[in-house]
Amino acid sequence: MGRNRKKKIIENLEIVGIADKGKGVARTEDGVVVFVDKVIPGDVVNVLIKKKKKAYMQGFPVHYHKYSDLRIEPFCEHFQVCGGCKWQHLDYEKQLEFKEGIVFNALKRIGKVADHEEIPIKGSNPTTFYRNKLEFSFSNKKWLTAEEIKTDITNEENVLGFHPQGAFSKVIDVKKCHLQPEPSNKIRLTVKKIAIEQGLAFFDIAKNDGYLRQITVRTSSLNQNMLIVGFYTDDEESRVAFLEAIKEAVPEITSLFYYINAKMNDFSLDLEHHHYAGKPYIEEMLRDVKFRIGPKSFFQTNPNQAEALFNIVEEMADLDGSQNVYDLYTGTGSIALYIAHKCKQIVGIEEVEPAIEDAKINMKINNIENAVFYAGDVKNILTKDFAVQHGKPDVLITDPPRIGMHQKVIDLLLELEAPKIVYVSCNPATQARDVQLLSDKYDLVKIQPVDMFPHTHHIENVGLLILKPEFK
Repeated sequence: MGRNRKKKIIENLEIVGIADKGKGVARTEDGVVVFVDKVIPGDVVNVLIKKKKKAYMQGFPVHYHKYSDLRIEPFCEHFQVCGGCKWQHLDYEKQLEFKEGIVFNALKRIGKVADHEEIPIKGSNPTTFYRNKLEFSFSNKKWLTAEEIKTDITNEENVLGFHPQGAFSKVIDVKKCHLQPEPSNKIRLTVKKIAIEQGLAFFDIAKNDGYLRQITVRTSSLNQNMLIVGFYTDDEESRVAFLEAIKEAVPEITSLFYYINAKMNDFSLDLEHHHYAGKPYIEEMLRDVKFRIGPKSFFQTNPNQAEALFNIVEEMADLDGSQNVYDLYTGTGSIALYIAHKCKQIVGIEEVEPAIEDAKINMKINNIENAVFYAGDVKNILTKDFAVQHGKPDVLITDPPRIGMHQKVIDLLLELEAPKIVYVSCNPATQARDVQLLSDKYDLVKIQPVDMFPHTHHIENVGLLILKPEFK
């Protein structure tokens, strides 16, 4: 027989701060740190402990004794159900304050640095309808709220929306999403309406059966919109009737693709995307640089803030046209192409080969001739011989994934001794770790956080590291 473990509940915990990943922070009477989901500073709650370690515990609230004075009315009817905009019940200026603190504290606590300039966080404008890409799932099982479960409402309903956190077999029927500008909501609602009218089978995740599986909506500030439809099976007659009806009902769609995904998972970037109608891409402008975006392209999802972020990178790099610049983890070359006009040469490295193909296409579109891009893992491509071939960098820009830079990359940066490193990060903890690893030869002189994703715990940070005088 299994052991019957009694659930541990700690009562009357006051949330005093916010930690990385947006969890609330509280302390027990004997000083143990407790990380709590779905709370904000000022809440007083009873917490059910789900994980207990020597130094900390984790849990979630089961009862609120007091709601924080910082709480405001959320603007979305799906708040706390879909799990997307977890902080919309918190005033935006307070969100920025907490995000700023997370970045600054990580660099002090993990990076062991203190003597640097802390530039105030760059907030997002707008704070809603800022994303240019969203993915929605079809399901024949609707997610029911706690109130609906108490009634005789059935979950047997065709819906199109987001998976709730921790319940991948069901989908929230999204009425209006505040993340992406129109015609995103129009496209989603019209697609659902046509699917129901045509009697098409919405996907059953539990049985791995159905016809309609997913859609992806991409928008741009140039009034170009892409719709990508994912089908589970290949039924040409039904597919053509469905896509033609969408074309007719939503003329705002300028690019239409589809794919067939009969796999057990929803990942689609490894599948062939078939161009059905319109142009095979949409376009976006960041300052004076035009970017062509295909169905599989990676592109900054908040273009307004992307431009703000790139401007900060450009300013910290202090380019005057004479510098040789390396851009590590370049993605589709968005930063590289944005600043190329101020570089003598810019060299981009990225592991994802299709991203490098996009970078080369966008380089040609913008008549940029001083950029060169390489596909491969940075730790394997960036070597001493590579630096000899392309020249020692005057400025090195790095924008690694959340796990930060590999130790081999850190070691080579210390050998290359570029006069400046501009470090862009989406993870304050791993950025702080890497700053500490570089501290033998580099001083962190300034940082500036940038809020790319309002109402979430996610935060970007740009840091400038300067080679210490004794190594110049």
